[in-house]
Amino acid sequence: MTIYTFSEARQKFASVLDKARTEGKVLIKRKDGSVYVIQPFNQKGSPLDVKGVDLGLSADAIVEIIREIREG
Repeated sequence: MTIYTFSEARQKFASVLDKARTEGKVLIKRKDGSVYVIQPFNQKGSPLDVKGVDLGLSADAIVEIIREIREG
């Protein structure tokens, strides 16, 4: 695991992110001794992927409902 000083991480941020991707995580240490972890976040799927709801309607019925709503 690689440790960067805050100044190094700020100057080479893209490289820090690349290193986190390849190594799993990197540490950033500040002068006051506090340490922070940067690691990749693997999001599964799109946040727009939502589970469908089965209403038991045919495609024709759905189209008819939409037409009624638009006309009325």
